[in-house]
Amino acid sequence: MRRWMKVAAAALLGLCAGIASAQKYPDRPVTLICPFTPGAAADVQLRALAQAMSKELGQTVLVDNRPGAAGTLGAAVLANAKPDGYTLAQVTNTVIRQPFIAKTTFDPIKDFTYVIGVSTFDFGLVVESSSPWRTFQEFTTYAKQNPGKVSYGTIGVGSVPHQVMTRIGTKLGLEWNHVPYKGSGPAQTDLQGGHIMALSDTTGWSPFVDSGKFRLLAVYGEKRLNRYPNAPTLKELGLDIVDFAPWGLAAPKGVAAGRIKIIHDAAQKALKDPAFLAALDAMANEVRYMNTQQYQSYMAGRVPIEKEVVEKYGLRQTN
Repeated sequence: MRRWMKVAAAALLGLCAGIASAQKYPDRPVTLICPFTPGAAADVQLRALAQAMSKELGQTVLVDNRPGAAGTLGAAVLANAKPDGYTLAQVTNTVIRQPFIAKTTFDPIKDFTYVIGVSTFDFGLVVESSSPWRTFQEFTTYAKQNPGKVSYGTIGVGSVPHQVMTRIGTKLGLEWNHVPYKGSGPAQTDLQGGHIMALSDTTGWSPFVDSGKFRLLAVYGEKRLNRYPNAPTLKELGLDIVDFAPWGLAAPKGVAAGRIKIIHDAAQKALKDPAFLAALDAMANEVRYMNTQQYQSYMAGRVPIEKEVVEKYGLRQTN
């Protein structure tokens, strides 16, 4: 009986210590890794979310930009972070897809806890407003008639914008040149400068479309964007292609459940923050919430889907 009581007491003390630890968390600033360049659509939204979470956590949430590897360099950094809840990262489906494209230093299922689904990045194809192409059909017709002469930019090999353009090219029999960039900013600059002929990207192009600098030819989602009702979906254009990228927050595997809940709850409350909602609206996005269990299940379910896309469209890198 005494031995049982000692075991029970030790277990109770451990439980209390775990609760106390969770209650103390966070007692210093939290780092939130953004895998995209400063000023990109993802960065703008994440910074607004970080500010809102800071209010809920009572500690500053610092954004650390780690662009590269089609938005998965941040995941590589996160995988090596201490599992104490003080390092988080913004992630998209590309984290699941990238290991099928090239060797990565992380396992997207074993190395992370997917804490909360936040929103969705929508994508579209834009050209410079002074270009001769006013419609998607005009642009692809030109590409068909001029094989190898059309160039388009994306945020990297294997990203949603890249693989959608690969699928379009395959379906329409187009030979065009992919120019990968480290982030949206340089690609937008090159489009304005005439160094590339089109840009396949997230709605970070929205301010340029609004100002009349870029022309939106098509969007990739299930439906047209409310802000741009005249831009057709690829599905409407006769291509059986629908793609978008839900994004959320992840932590290294091994963070205590109590801390994961604190992060989730703070982020969930932050989703209602007016400044965050305004940041989403500016990029033609909206909240698409998933709780921890839903987000974990969703990301695990993407594994066979992303593997099939990579194999079907030959996205695997050989070197």
